[in-house]
Amino acid sequence: MPLDQPSPAASGLEGVVAAETVLSMVDGEAGILVMRGHSLAEIVGRHGFEWLIGELWRGFVDRDLDEAALSRDLGTARVAAFEALRPLFPAARALSPMAALRLFVASVPDEAPEMELRLVATVAVGLAAAVRLRVGGEPLAPDRTAAHAADLLRMVTGASAPAAHAPALETYLVSAMEHGLNASTFTARVVASTRAGLPAAVTAALCALTGPLHGGAPGPVLDMLDAIGPPENAERWLDAALDRGDRLMGFGHRVYRVRDPRSDVVKCVVATLSPDAGRLRYAEAVEAAALAILARRKPGRSLQTNLEFYTALLLEALGIPREAFTGIFAAARVVGWIAHAHEQVRSSRIIRPQSHYVGPVPVSG
Repeated sequence: MPLDQPSPAASGLEGVVAAETVLSMVDGEAGILVMRGHSLAEIVGRHGFEWLIGELWRGFVDRDLDEAALSRDLGTARVAAFEALRPLFPAARALSPMAALRLFVASVPDEAPEMELRLVATVAVGLAAAVRLRVGGEPLAPDRTAAHAADLLRMVTGASAPAAHAPALETYLVSAMEHGLNASTFTARVVASTRAGLPAAVTAALCALTGPLHGGAPGPVLDMLDAIGPPENAERWLDAALDRGDRLMGFGHRVYRVRDPRSDVVKCVVATLSPDAGRLRYAEAVEAAALAILARRKPGRSLQTNLEFYTALLLEALGIPREAFTGIFAAARVVGWIAHAHEQVRSSRIIRPQSHYVGPVPVSG
């Protein structure tokens, strides 16, 4: 191959199998997500956050993975995390929530007891504290007796939520907990393969998540909806955005060639909150216009609605501020990062791919 031509495999590692995993299967052609042998449809509405932790960590984490035990011990871990993070609150006040979250997670010592639960707790407690500190408030202490999703929502919003809100957030957390070898998960596996500790792997994954092409997408979905204005403006606005070369946030996915199955799950949850929750009817009109325009202008590509589109509406309806959206995603995905890190360590091999040099070469004299 000529030196000035990159290898096809260099394009985002497209088609390269970098790991074998028992954790999840993402079938992009059929629109199917399987987590530890259970389809997303089997999990949602039947099982909660703590149950799925037990499924994903089974065989990797040496502790009682019973749902009740995990709920009890995760509550204890949230309290311990809050006390450990207190000295960092003044420094975090001047940081964005994601920057503060990286600070908090990086502060977890490698020898911390119940490390896995400590990290899950630190992401939840740390995010909530960072959001409150950012607006001049004081972080709320965790409630060790509450379910994780309910406590996270209370700590972030600063108030007890309506009864339907905590189950709605939990459904989102379950849907987002694990999703194959995405950018942040791959980052966690690379770091874990060096035998760095779990806090380092999770911190690195958080860094990967801050990019707008990964976990940062839900917030810009709302920015787009705000900019469009009335639904009758949608077609003109979306066409102009594509003319400028802009991405339509909430549409298209690197793996799925059909509709992201998580999108329908989250959309249904938004609809249960109230008939008009989360600007649902308005968003459906914008979605229909966007799909029609994408089909017309990019006929060779399948650009369907992805998880971020309706996630943005759900989190807005739950009263979660936009700058916390990426952190909420991390509060779910950290469970998968930890499972992948453990799985990678078992392979006993550092991840070290090759590169194809396409720069100039010295001329021999």
